[in-house]
Amino acid sequence: MYAAHFGLREAPFGITPDTSYFFGSPRSQEALNTLLVAARNGEGFIKITGEVGTGKTLLCRKFMATLGEGFVTAYIPNPYLEPRTLMLALADELEIAYEKDIDQHHLLKAITHRLLQLAAAGKRVLLCLDEAQAMPVETLEALRLLTNLETQKRKLLQIVLFGQPELNRKLELESIRQLAQRITFHYHLGPLSRDDLDFYVAHRLRVAGFAGARLFSNAAVARLYKASGGVPRLVNVLAHKALMLCYGEGGHAVSRAHVNAAARDTLATSGKEAGRRRVWPWAAAGVALAGAAASLAWAFTR
Repeated sequence: MYAAHFGLREAPFGITPDTSYFFGSPRSQEALNTLLVAARNGEGFIKITGEVGTGKTLLCRKFMATLGEGFVTAYIPNPYLEPRTLMLALADELEIAYEKDIDQHHLLKAITHRLLQLAAAGKRVLLCLDEAQAMPVETLEALRLLTNLETQKRKLLQIVLFGQPELNRKLELESIRQLAQRITFHYHLGPLSRDDLDFYVAHRLRVAGFAGARLFSNAAVARLYKASGGVPRLVNVLAHKALMLCYGEGGHAVSRAHVNAAARDTLATSGKEAGRRRVWPWAAAGVALAGAAASLAWAFTR
């Protein structure tokens, strides 16, 4: 809606994980480096945790895209699966042909055979599991058993767990202590700092095609940080709404007032601010209203 108005090729603050927008802040770059070092060292289990909206899925996709031809990756976005279903999902990711009614023994045998084939071809296999905090305990234990598959020199399968902090509490359970002991590399992905957020906003605008000097004022960025706590997903939602407001008023620079209005309209921010919601000042602006409504639906449904 507002892209052409601000000289952009596309909306810069989408919440779909797009690796072209990956921002190498000190924390996200450290997390990526941890993943790459662990993967190249052939470690069995690697763990990345972070609160909701801190960019775990985007980091996962960037990691898989960075690995290179020496790796084969399998990605399971929703691991809330029983052990057998997870193994079937892994078999699908590894392009293993199997009978519809295959039993557990032959399924594991087929996976092992495929992993050995890939190892013989000089490939390392990585299974990346997003939202791993939702994984049942018995499925976590099945994963541990899968990492027992190895040659004389290295593991046949490496597993990377991406999850919210609840994953750490689950791994403290006595019943899966053996898995927790095998996690040799881990990193906690935190929110952006105030300075990082300034660079983050500028980075996303630049990737989207903005060639101007500054679109968000210093005061607007400061308010973005306070309202979002540095959580990238919230930053994106608030920045998108602030741009909508600025566009609706015909402006060309996002102010603190625009971010204030966006924060008041966003339920995901603090309850104190959400409780002071009001009608947006340009809500009666005819055609602008229709476009804004469509764009708001994009922000909440994607």
